[in-house]
Amino acid sequence: MASTFFGLNIGVSALNSFQVATNTTANNIANVKTTGFTRQSATLTAKDALNVTARYGSVGTGVTVTSIKQQRDLYYDTKYWENNSCYGRYEQKLYYLGQIQNYFKDNGASVKGFSSVFSQMFSDLDTLRSKPSDKTVRNQFISSAQSLCTYFNQMSDNLSKLQDDCNEEIRNRVDEINSISEKISLLNKEINQIETGTGVEASSLRDERANLMDDLSKIVNVSYKETPIQNTNGDNLGGTSFCLFVNGEKIVDGKDYRKLVCESTDIKNNQTDNDDLFKIYWADTKMEFVATAGTAGGSLKALFEMRDGDNLENFKGKVTQADSYSFTVSNTSLTNIKSLNLPDTNGKITVDHVTYTYDSWEAEVDADGNIKSMKFNLSKNKAVANPAAVVADNATLSAGSGINERGIPYYMTQLNEFVRNFAELFNKAESKGQNMNGDTPPTFFEGITATGKVYDFSDSDAYSKLTDGQTTTISSSSNTYYRMTAGNYSVNKDVMNNVSLFATATDYVKTDACDIVDELKKLQSQTTVYRGDKAESFLETIISNVSVDTEKAETNNKLYQNLEQTISNQRKSVSGVDEDEEALNLIKYQNAYNMASKVISIMSQMLEKLINDTGVA
Repeated sequence: MASTFFGLNIGVSALNSFQVATNTTANNIANVKTTGFTRQSATLTAKDALNVTARYGSVGTGVTVTSIKQQRDLYYDTKYWENNSCYGRYEQKLYYLGQIQNYFKDNGASVKGFSSVFSQMFSDLDTLRSKPSDKTVRNQFISSAQSLCTYFNQMSDNLSKLQDDCNEEIRNRVDEINSISEKISLLNKEINQIETGTGVEASSLRDERANLMDDLSKIVNVSYKETPIQNTNGDNLGGTSFCLFVNGEKIVDGKDYRKLVCESTDIKNNQTDNDDLFKIYWADTKMEFVATAGTAGGSLKALFEMRDGDNLENFKGKVTQADSYSFTVSNTSLTNIKSLNLPDTNGKITVDHVTYTYDSWEAEVDADGNIKSMKFNLSKNKAVANPAAVVADNATLSAGSGINERGIPYYMTQLNEFVRNFAELFNKAESKGQNMNGDTPPTFFEGITATGKVYDFSDSDAYSKLTDGQTTTISSSSNTYYRMTAGNYSVNKDVMNNVSLFATATDYVKTDACDIVDELKKLQSQTTVYRGDKAESFLETIISNVSVDTEKAETNNKLYQNLEQTISNQRKSVSGVDEDEEALNLIKYQNAYNMASKVISIMSQMLEKLINDTGVA
């Protein structure tokens, strides 16, 4: 049976509940400009009814606040993180592609690129044709040729530095991932300490965790799974088990987190890769963290795509022979020795999803340098488990990273392929002449490494003398045009010091003859040099590639930037603080509080009448 003061208790419950609701609304209003704040609402529930013996059976006992909850929508959170990951990826790609595009600029005035330098070289060659014995004119042409070499040297140096920048940013991103993961694991512990056994939601800590996940989603793909902690009877204990996943792999499990480690490696994917590029692996399992996997995203993926991207133009072939420490392949994807982008040693190859490193390679080539087969001599740190099965399965050998993006290695490979083809054609034409001393001229374009080692491509000359049907074997250490790169491309130092060593004609006695110059002139616009096109079209081909990639990155960057704003607005419509809505809530709870006060006032008057004016005479 309800007590005499039952109505007062109901009024008091209403006062307390609407006071909490008003305080919650006030807190929302106070944080209307707080970044990352999630709107909270008080959940008001009728208290358990009181059974009575009267005919009406039971009466209500008032209202109570069962919880103060954040207003979030997992759907919008997930969409935001997915979009933010794409936005982070294309924003990062756009930055580096913009750098590459700037390197290839050529306006003929303030910025002199390939077209300007190449045209000047052949303009000086035209001048030389009219004065073949004039040493001043000869020197001018040779200086122009060295300027072309310097252009490629600088391009190689710029791209190498850009690769180093990518590599350093990868380490910074991994440090960010570790830092955020550690903070989330600590927040999980604090949240559970507050929520377990009390049912009170640690709203501010949950906001902090959600903000960290927002930051993390721009670096990698993120998702999470949160489940209530239950006892053996299936009753909720108030806390939750929170697991965070990056690129589909668990990195935080409750109060524990896994650490990613950046480790430099001497194993290379491409011939011109810088030393000590980082790979990422899990500290606990030592398994590699693949940042470019199908489930990956974010700026970290973009950094690997730019650092290692080869547009899937890496070396591939079918395994025809194998033993414990070697693979021989044929039907190769790169068919000419001048197209190879393989490291000469410490290269990475993959066969049947197993990764190996090789110490050297050997190629069987014909007179044109076309590859008939190639043998990889593996390092002794890992043997082939079942060589016969590999051959029987007609397995594919893949070298390098095989990333379907045009990154720095792709553009380096294009530079290398051009200088190799152009240098070989130029050197072959020049070798047919006689210099002013009546001798066969030395190799005009050669490779000079930073340590001073000179490659004159004598082994390429050897295989070029093979007859039809004949083949020979060259190795990764052979003195072939494979050894030439944009970084070591140079004019022969002897020719630069003694211009009379350059040949302009097949007969040096005829001092005014220029048949060699005429043949060299054809290399500008009449001879196929690079990928089925003329030499002067090289820049157009490269620029078209980088322009397409930059435009794609820019378009996607704007798309995901706009989508981010749209999704963010949708998310804020649920979890953000709306000033008008909160003002209405404030008035609503104020009116309800006033009504509850009126109830207490009336009940007080009734009790006063009962106590003071009712009595026994």
